Amino acid sequence: MTGTVRLTVSQAVVRFLAVQWSERDGRRQKLFAGCFGIFGHGNVAGLGQALLQDELADDHPDRLPYVLARNEQAMVHTAVAYARQKDRLQTWVCTASVGPGSTNMLTGAALATINRLPVLLLPSGTFATRVAGPVLQELEAPYAADVTVNDAFRPLSRFFDRVNRPEQLPSALLGAMRVLTDPVETGAVTIVLPQDVQAEAFDWPVELFAPRVWRVGRPLPETADLAEAAALISAARRPFVVAGGGVHYSGAEDALRAFCEATGIPVGESQAGKGALPHGHPQAMGAVGSTGTTAANALAREADLVIGIGTRYSDFTTASRTAFQDPGVRFVNVNVARFDAGKLAGLSVVADAREALTALTQALDGHHVDPAYRERQAGLWREWDAKVEAAYNPPPEVTGALADGVLTQGTVLGRVNELSDPADVVVCAAGSMPGDLHKLWRVRERKAYHVEYGYSCMGYEIPGGIGVRLADPGRDVFVMVGDGSYLMMPTELVTAVQERIKIIVVLVQNHGFHSIGSLSEELGSQRFGTSYRFRDEATGRLAGDRLPVDLAASARSFGATVIEVRDRQELEQAIKDAKTAPADGGPVVIHVETDPMVHAPDSESWWDVPVSQVSELGTTRRAYERYTTHKASQRPHVAPTPHDPEGPVR
Repeated sequence: MTGTVRLTVSQAVVRFLAVQWSERDGRRQKLFAGCFGIFGHGNVAGLGQALLQDELADDHPDRLPYVLARNEQAMVHTAVAYARQKDRLQTWVCTASVGPGSTNMLTGAALATINRLPVLLLPSGTFATRVAGPVLQELEAPYAADVTVNDAFRPLSRFFDRVNRPEQLPSALLGAMRVLTDPVETGAVTIVLPQDVQAEAFDWPVELFAPRVWRVGRPLPETADLAEAAALISAARRPFVVAGGGVHYSGAEDALRAFCEATGIPVGESQAGKGALPHGHPQAMGAVGSTGTTAANALAREADLVIGIGTRYSDFTTASRTAFQDPGVRFVNVNVARFDAGKLAGLSVVADAREALTALTQALDGHHVDPAYRERQAGLWREWDAKVEAAYNPPPEVTGALADGVLTQGTVLGRVNELSDPADVVVCAAGSMPGDLHKLWRVRERKAYHVEYGYSCMGYEIPGGIGVRLADPGRDVFVMVGDGSYLMMPTELVTAVQERIKIIVVLVQNHGFHSIGSLSEELGSQRFGTSYRFRDEATGRLAGDRLPVDLAASARSFGATVIEVRDRQELEQAIKDAKTAPADGGPVVIHVETDPMVHAPDSESWWDVPVSQVSELGTTRRAYERYTTHKASQRPHVAPTPHDPEGPVR
């Protein structure tokens, strides 16, 4: 294949992206499922024209399908959710216009990079030639003529380039593909395309548009690291696994199950790792950390060895470094990224999670924990499971105190969990529900739990649900969203209507920010600024009557099917009706009101949010006393993991 073909830069981008493939374990898939976009003067005549031409072409089988979104941030969320559901092997492209259109994608870029999820962003730029500058929406920086608003993407991207000349495009595209398909480096990838360059023609080598396969490998553990890890595990009396998102991305769930069944080592799960073991497995202790179960947190406190599998040890997972309290606790960290494997001064086993777990199971053949440790796991789990049942089915003293037409959040989660199919996917991101889901949700099948908690971005839920449904159209998707997060980004319901994408949105109305209200009260700030209220005319404070906001009418106005419920029986029927709704019937919204003062069971854990050291408020002073007590239990975890299980290197 030789010669050249004359295309604009935008046409070349579209043709190149359409023939990129990823491959793992011999299975190939298109790297890009399509392109989300919102057009403006920066891209309508460039990428917009190229996507139209691609859609109308009948002379080539490879296309890059286009989907019109309603919000630039939201379309990045949709792409990221899709990539997560596809184990980072596929994603979407996102294009936006100059200025506010492109910078609206910044939040999505941060979310993608924080969560280590691939997405390709094509923000439009001002004129590379500067012949017409300053143009509409151009930032003029007196100290540097080459600075644009798109430079804000640099710290948020794992790869950044700006194509000021057509000749620069091939290296930019190839560099982008390298990062998107690297599980260590992946995240937001940004290629800025100035609006004049997008429309500029160039003679491209035809080889650029040949199908290209990017192989995603499985790094094997170093022999010495594997032997050392096996020795540390064999010597531990109370080992404990923290399963992170890397278990899922590697497809290591079966390997983890085999490892735990052979050794009897219990597993706690981060938000990204939840479902690493299915509910009911004897070693599955559920969530660990600030939003964890009492079972997992008790075992974490007592653990003398913590085995992290694909986790980045966020503050919620470690309970702000108060979760692991054994004086001699040490860490073995299995991660494909050396950066994460080296955390908490642990023994770094840099490897694919599935390969490392398989090798560890073989190296530990015949080793298992003491039977008494297994019995303790079972006893702790029975105690916690009883608390979950009480949250799902509150006693009369709780339900009798509720206002008419109001349920508890635990009841809502319980009804959805128990009436949904095991394969159905729950989606959430912000507010009080991520913590409650982490504690209470019973995951029964792989990839059935999707809570974005790296950035915990309000507004992620509905676009995220669309992404999950696009990635896995055979499964129903339940989007759990509170009123605060819903109001941030409800407009993607219109996109779901447009594309006939069925997502079931459970819209929980509690008239404010439930999570931050509870946190504010705990920190002595008396829920200030967390309720949706009129301003009281007498005091001037936001403490009047509730706002008459009709969220059900809002969802209905976007074209969604809306079911309003006022009791448990109506909720159950609504879930059943939503389940039987047509697969191509668009979104179904179930509106339910809950009491924000009824909380999920306590995790017996902590999260470090500083409290004012001095205050005129008694509530704040008392909160600071509690804070200092917890603060005293924080640990640096900097002691080296001994190379000899009998003691540290001297």
